[in-house]
Amino acid sequence: MGNDRRHYVINMLEAAENASPVDAVGAVTRELGAALGARTVAFLIADLSGRALVRLAHVPLDDTGEGRRHDAEVATVLPFDGGPAEQALRTQEVQVVAQPDGWTVLAPVTDRGEAIGLLEMVLPEEPDARALAEIARTAHVLAFVVIANRRHTDLFEWGQRTTPFTLSGEIQRRLLPGSFTCEGSAFTLSGWLEPAASIGGDTFDYSLARDVLHFSVTDAMGHGVASALTATLGVGSLRNSRRRGADLVEQAAAANADVGGHTAVPGSFVTAVLGRLDLRTGVCALLNAGHVPPLLVRDGDSRPLPLPANFPLGMFEGGDYQAGEITLRPGDRLVVVTDGMRERNAANVDLPAMLRSIAGLHPREAARALADAVLEVSGPTLADDATLFVLDWHGGHDEERSTSAGADQARASAPLPG
Repeated sequence: MGNDRRHYVINMLEAAENASPVDAVGAVTRELGAALGARTVAFLIADLSGRALVRLAHVPLDDTGEGRRHDAEVATVLPFDGGPAEQALRTQEVQVVAQPDGWTVLAPVTDRGEAIGLLEMVLPEEPDARALAEIARTAHVLAFVVIANRRHTDLFEWGQRTTPFTLSGEIQRRLLPGSFTCEGSAFTLSGWLEPAASIGGDTFDYSLARDVLHFSVTDAMGHGVASALTATLGVGSLRNSRRRGADLVEQAAAANADVGGHTAVPGSFVTAVLGRLDLRTGVCALLNAGHVPPLLVRDGDSRPLPLPANFPLGMFEGGDYQAGEITLRPGDRLVVVTDGMRERNAANVDLPAMLRSIAGLHPREAARALADAVLEVSGPTLADDATLFVLDWHGGHDEERSTSAGADQARASAPLPG
């Protein structure tokens, strides 16, 4: 059985490598479908709003099927409705549904907590535990196939864009980390932007070193392309100094000089929260440059963190920056938002109460729940960009993670009520 499995995995990887990047996922799913006698196999990618899945298909140009089209590619949006597909992503557990024509299996395609999408299969007979385990493992392999091949094609990005992007949104998209969610042994984090397609000034970023987690949330002044260009300066400077080993104060000073000295719009600036978390001790250094204060959720209560006051990056030449510090305890949640979460109608959301009510959700679902709450009171679109960054501290940096098919089941969100 072990040799058979190894050969099966090798066959899948060879099929993915031999196919073109746009057909690599199809090559892998065909291998699995043939092995299990599946009637249909499909990959559903999560859209960038986090509120739907998108079925990607290649059909002849004269086909009149429904869906968004690009040449011979068709993307059909499947909004979340609380059904098995959404439950599979939320709980990170394989769902099996009896259908008139067979059994539908929905397996999360996930890597380190990033919910990339679902593997959907229709089988003629109810799968046993061994078949379900094989499907779950293949879905995990599929995550790596998508991650590797989306570097070479726009297909997956196009499929995820259920709303056309503005130019500012396009620029901003390149400033974001490659994955919005990450699970480590000691932490879980997730970031969120709203609206994803037209955002122009907000960003979040993170980078994991061996024993340190670096993160930031920034908000460039203004809107549109000018704001996106200012954000590019800010994020580029912060990454550059971070990668040179600079501490938070040095990063802020460099970004202050770079934004102030190079921006095309006089008077532009960037507010920011910069963080450096020691994964061995839980000690988290934080620097607030004119930004909304971070929130700490601890023992059922939430409160803003008092930090030294600093001017925004780029506002004044030669600014003197200071950082603060907090020691996180296992079970703590750190939340950083931009002012789009607090402006106008969005201010009607009781953020501390909301944070308490969603304390049990994985950061991935917690961020979406917060965004949904703001949209509910602000209408379908926000007057200003809104960004969320949610970081859970678990402790145990030296311990190995306990995962199944790309996710830590103990940290996953509970199922939606039936």
